[in-house]
Amino acid sequence: MTSYTDAAELPYTVTATYSGDNNFTSSTGTDSQTVQQAATTTAVDLAPDPSVAGQPVTVSATVTAVPPGAAVPTGTVTFDFGDGTPSVTAPVTDGTATVTHAWASTSGSPYALTAGYSGDADFSPSTATGMQTVAQAATTTAVASSPDPSVTGQPVDITATVSADALGAGTPTGTVTFDFGDGTPSVTATVTAGVATVNHTWTSTSGSPYTVTADYSGDIDFGPSTGTDTQTVTRATTSTTVISTPNPSTKSDRVTVTATVVPVAPATGTPTGTLTLAITGRSPQTVPLVNGTASASFNPLPRGTHLVTGNYNGDVSFAPSSGTTLQTVN
Repeated sequence: MTSYTDAAELPYTVTATYSGDNNFTSSTGTDSQTVQQAATTTAVDLAPDPSVAGQPVTVSATVTAVPPGAAVPTGTVTFDFGDGTPSVTAPVTDGTATVTHAWASTSGSPYALTAGYSGDADFSPSTATGMQTVAQAATTTAVASSPDPSVTGQPVDITATVSADALGAGTPTGTVTFDFGDGTPSVTATVTAGVATVNHTWTSTSGSPYTVTADYSGDIDFGPSTGTDTQTVTRATTSTTVISTPNPSTKSDRVTVTATVVPVAPATGTPTGTLTLAITGRSPQTVPLVNGTASASFNPLPRGTHLVTGNYNGDVSFAPSSGTTLQTVN
């Protein structure tokens, strides 16, 4: 029995030669043998399955003769991934063709993949299909603030960067909701190129360091995640300005001293607390700040020049400061 392994030279001529013996002469006979392409089956293997969005997947197509024989199919396999991306053709080596593909979205999952074997001179074409499930990729959200530390009333930029974890790839979209840890309303910002940014101003140091939380919403391809950071807020520097009226005064005039306290940039806000106001030769008076200003009245002063002082005592958010002026009495 003879096996034909190649259909390239059809039909084959079969020759039989009889050698003869003592009683019979030799003779020859011929026939032709047609050899057709052998049927094949193609099987698809995907690893890993399921995968996540953007994760590379190894796609293999194994081509086998039916029935199995000594010869191994050659040729090519064309893969259609079912996601609208271009097909890819790979050579069959030792009966197998292999490519790598990454499904970028879950929107068509599970995807129907088709592997079409081209056939060769000895083996006929065949087709196989497989299904690939693509799930959301896990994400990590990292939070950063600038400047940190800041002072009371200073605007701070807060950035949340959302990235796919190691298995996945691509750029997350969606939104990030920021909680500033100070009781103010949360703020939601859109993720653009993987980044969401907001601006916030802390008006007090009483909760410092504040915990800033950024919650990424997730999208069709990327799962939610949360990141945190801390923001240190220190007391703002202040400036105190003192004036006295009337100035100059006479020995019969009462003198009113007014001090105004303001934050020094980049801080903003209105200082609270108390101011201690004094004039040389008179007892100091400590009075509360109202809208950043405090005043006190002093009895008439003797003739001459007197030092007027305003000492701001500070509060939880604003640091102490001092101011002076001169009062002339004629």
